[in-house]
Parts: sequence; structure tokens; C-alpha cells
Amino acid sequence: MSKHSEKTEKTNVMRILDAHGARYVTHCYVLSGAVDGTDVAAALGEDPRHMFKTLVTVGKSGAHYVFMVPVCRELDLRKAAAAVGEKSVSMVKSKELLPLTGYVHGGCSPIGMKKQFETVADESAAQFDTIIFSAGKIGYQVEMPVSALAETVPLRLAPIAVNG
Repeated sequence: MSKHSEKTEKTNVMRILDAHGARYVTHCYVLSGAVDGTDVAAALGEDPRHMFKTLVTVGKSGAHYVFMVPVCRELDLRKAAAAVGEKSVSMVKSKELLPLTGYVHGGCSPIGMKKQFETVADESAAQFDTIIFSAGKIGYQVEMPVSALAETVPLRLAPIAVNG
């Protein structure tokens, strides 16, 4: 079902991190068929609580927000809305993701979107020295400290995840 790729291609996310002088580790994987974040965590031999998915939402005001939650958990839309001061937020439709962010579903990263949106990661990220998230292309992940990510994109932590 999976194997680690021998060749590491530079993604836009990696180029942005390089330009910021950020330290990161690249993880590559190959999976076939429909996959989710827990499949990716298993393919990489990583704890799914340590791997974060990037979710894009739209608030009642029309503003967009990015949330990062562990791949084994779900975004609590009420907590997410409260974290950004909105009455409500809803997930962006899959067909709107590419034109809005420049990323496809499954390869969305908080780094390098067409426009920088307010970004909130679940507070559980603070319990790890590093977190792993999409490098902006399916098959590629980057691992770095949350503090280094916060130096690259405006990021704050809040209790936004619930068990799925």
C-alpha cells in the first residue's frame, strides 16, 4: 500500500521555508486509492496525533480561515468560529479550494496559499516538539516546530479539535 519515495522534489512550501531560513524535515510517501490523513500517518510510521491536516473555512462574514487539526481528529466548527470571532464557519467546498488557495484537496498547506488567511492550529500541537503537515503537494509532508511555523505564517493555538 505504501512506500517512502527515494526522490524528494522541492515544493513551493519547501522553497518558502528555505527563503525564511526555516529548519524542516521532508517526508515523502506513495499511497494508492482514496486515502486520508491517518493512512498517511501509518505510511510514514508516525503518530496521527503528531500529523496535522489543513482545513479551509469561510465565516459568516465571508472571511476565510485556515485551521490545522490532528489527522485523527475533526474540526469543531463552533469552537473554530469562536476562535476567530465569527458567529459560524463552514468548510469551503472542494471545488473552491484550488482557485482560493492554489492547493488541491489532500495537498493543502498553511504555507504558500494565494492569499494569507488567519491560521489557527489546535492547542494539542503545543505538546509536540514538531508537527507534520502537508508540503503543498500530495505525497509530500514537512515536519517542523510550531514556533518555526508561526514565524512563517501568522499562527495561534486554540482548542478547536474534537474526537472524530
